[in-house]
Parts: sequence; structure tokens; C-alpha cells
Amino acid sequence: MNRSVFLMLNIAYWFVVLCSGAAAATSEESFYFGVDLSYVNEMEDCGAIYTVKRKQQDPFQIFYDHGTNLVRVRLLHNPDWTKYSKLADVKKTIRRAKKNGMEVLLDFHYSDVWADGGHQIIPKAWEHIDDVDKLAAEVYLYTYNTLLGLNEEGLMPYMVQVGNETNGEILMPDGVKNHPINWSRNSTLIRAGLKAVRDAGTRTETNPRIMLHIAQPENVEDWFEQAGKYGVTDFDIIGVSYYSKWSKYSIAELAATINRVRHRFDKEVILVETAYAWTKGWDDTSHNILGGNELLSGYPATKKGQKKYLIDLTQAIISAGGNGIVYWEPAWVSTQCKTLWGTGSTWENAALFDFGKYHKLLPSIAYMTYPYEYPKQLSFKFLKNKNGITNEATTNEVTKDTVYLWGDFLGSNKFVIPLKESNGLFEYQTSVMSGDTFRYQLFSDITLDLPLIQAKSGEPASYPQAAVAGEDLLIEHTIK
Repeated sequence: MNRSVFLMLNIAYWFVVLCSGAAAATSEESFYFGVDLSYVNEMEDCGAIYTVKRKQQDPFQIFYDHGTNLVRVRLLHNPDWTKYSKLADVKKTIRRAKKNGMEVLLDFHYSDVWADGGHQIIPKAWEHIDDVDKLAAEVYLYTYNTLLGLNEEGLMPYMVQVGNETNGEILMPDGVKNHPINWSRNSTLIRAGLKAVRDAGTRTETNPRIMLHIAQPENVEDWFEQAGKYGVTDFDIIGVSYYSKWSKYSIAELAATINRVRHRFDKEVILVETAYAWTKGWDDTSHNILGGNELLSGYPATKKGQKKYLIDLTQAIISAGGNGIVYWEPAWVSTQCKTLWGTGSTWENAALFDFGKYHKLLPSIAYMTYPYEYPKQLSFKFLKNKNGITNEATTNEVTKDTVYLWGDFLGSNKFVIPLKESNGLFEYQTSVMSGDTFRYQLFSDITLDLPLIQAKSGEPASYPQAAVAGEDLLIEHTIK
């Protein structure tokens, strides 16, 4: 994109993120390979067994042995239709995960039933509360006290989700759908949950990391932009669900969204829910949710297709600078027990275990230990000279303590990163895959009409180029 294209863009379309000077990046050591095991206790009570090479094993041990480092578990408020996903059941799951060497992501649903992108039903215990501040106080106390109680038993989670797939307004009356979000109310309730986690973490000196979670990548950017305008900012991770059944995005489009989001909001990004069918077959009489027209080209509903999907998806997440992938729910196999949807499982063809009495582990589990290529760190350092930053094309000295960084690596031509001066230095860090060539530029004003770095000979006007080649890259400039 040349400079004239920049100037043609209306300034109203530019998004400027107020960031700390470093986009969340990923590495092999910090990447989360997670599984949601919210169903396992129930499945085992229903007689399910899980085997590897014909030997029955603890499913938590199975996943740890095959590369899992994070277990996700949902917590419902006070369901009257099941004894599972209550606090006692959640404690059991957390104990099992920790015993087997894995961290825990606790998922507060703030509902007596499943909360998802289309349902955010207020718990019965709170449905009489009309005053938003009083309701926020209930959210705070419930979240805070739950975490303190877990900590007293040595079960404080490493990560906490404040709400599940909160695309719509949370804590709504049953039956309300497609309701426009009242962001004043919504943000008050969400911020109460965020503060409760922070306060519980401070009191216990555990400081769990906080995630907010939106279903399907096409919904992420608008939601977090609105949330930010209403002060929903004190969290660490953006969680995204991605199922081809409900998303119109390809894997490449998902990856592009992850890359934009991590720069735009300066947060880590984890694909916190995904799954893929390994067969169109059945193991019971319950209707299977996946395995129909939503199958992606190149990824048939076979064991090889499921494995290829997970490997390609994980590499796309890593390449985009994402920080993890969580499979939902890999152990929800078919049994004789009943769920809300009938006898058996509506997910058995998307689990990571085969049909039959012994539920053999599928070969797709190898995606967790696949030899992925990880990005390299890209660092910018712009040194402000003693006379201040000056545009070389003019004699106008820029005296502001903020400059604006643009680059191909941001994933969009529509926003830049503001960099704040610290001791005469402007810095920014991100990650880029080895072999990538990109352009960048520094500007003195959001209008982007004062480029501060001269391109080298042979490079396009106003846009220096660089490439990452097998190792971390540091780009330094002294701005005269």
C-alpha cells in the first residue's frame, strides 16, 4: 500500500489502540494445548472407559501424556437438572487436572444452564434483581467467594473465564433472544466479574489470568471494541470459539483475525473452543451436532481428516501469534446416560476417542506434539535524538511524546500502533514467522502524512522493508 492510499482513507475509519508497546506473542514454551474435560466425571459415572493401546487409563493422565498442559472446566450457578458442573463436581475436575500436572481454566457461565452465543440466561437465584448495581454485587460476591473457597482447598485455577461465549448481553431473562446489548448494563456486570477475579487473586497472591470469550471470529473485533469503550479492559486473554458449523470464516480468515486482534487490543488470544468430526457415523440414537454440511474442503470426516484439521488449524494459530488451542469436549463419548438432548452423546463423532466399549484414543491426538514452526520475535526501537523527532522531508519538529507505527504485520491497513516515549525511546515488540518480508513506517501524527523514516535505496517510497530469517529480529532507527 503506497502513501496515497493511506491519505485516501477517511480518518474516521482508523482505529488507534492504546497499548503498552508490545503485542502478545507466542512461543513453544508458552503455547497452551488444552482440552475441556467438563464431561469426564459424568461419563465415567455412566460407565465410560478410555483406553490407549488396549489399556484402560485415567483420561486426565491420557491427555497429559499426549501433550495437554491446560484443562478447561465449566461452572454453572445452581442447576436443578444435573448434579454435574456444580462446584463439587468442578472441584473434583480441578483436583484431577492438578494431580496430573496440568493447569486449569475455570469457566464461569453465570447461568443455571449452558451459556453460549445465543443464550445468556440469568440464574434463578438472581432473576428477581432488577437493579444493575445490586446484580453486579451478586456477580462480584459469587465470583470472589468461589475463588477464595477454591484457594482454601489448594484449587485456585491458573486462568479464569468471566462468562462463556458472551456475544449477547449477559444475565438476561429466559426467552430473550437477539436483544441489542445495553452496554452500560453489560459492562457493569462484566467489570464486576473481572474485579472479583483481580481482588481474589490479590488477596490470595495467586493472580489468575483472566479471559473474556466470544463465539466465532467474525464477532470478536466489534464486541471488544464496544467493550473497550465502556471500560471493559482489565483482562489478559481474548478467547475465541471456532466451529465451521457456525462460522463463515476459513482457517486462514480465523488466523488473520487472531493476528489483528492481538495487535489491536494488546491481549493474548486463545482459540478456547473447537472440534471436528472424524466420522459421519453414529454410536447411539442422539443426533450428532457435527459432521454435516459444515465440513471444510480438504478435511473429510475421517480420522485422518480430523488430525489434518487440528494440525493445520494449530499451525495457523501459532503463525498468527495466537497463544493456544482448547479442544471441546474430547471425552464426551456415548454411554447409556441421558443428557438434555437424549440418551448418549451428540458429540461422540467429534470426540478424540473411537466408538465402542473401550473408547480407544484416536490418532488425531498427535496434533498436540506435532513439530510446529513457531514465530520469531520482532522488536522495534526508535531513538529520539536530543533535538526531538523531525520529519526529514520538512523542517517542522514534532514535539509530541507519541508516534504511530504502521506495518504489514499488523494485519490491517486501517489501524496503527501509538508508541509512547520512554527516556527518549519508542519501543514495540511482536512476532513474525521466519521468512516473512514486511514493510513498516513511523509517523508523527495520526493523519499519517509525516513519515519519519526514510526508505533505503530500492525500497518503495516511505516504506522500509525487512525480513525475518530464522532468528529474532531487532530493527533500530535514530530519528533525526
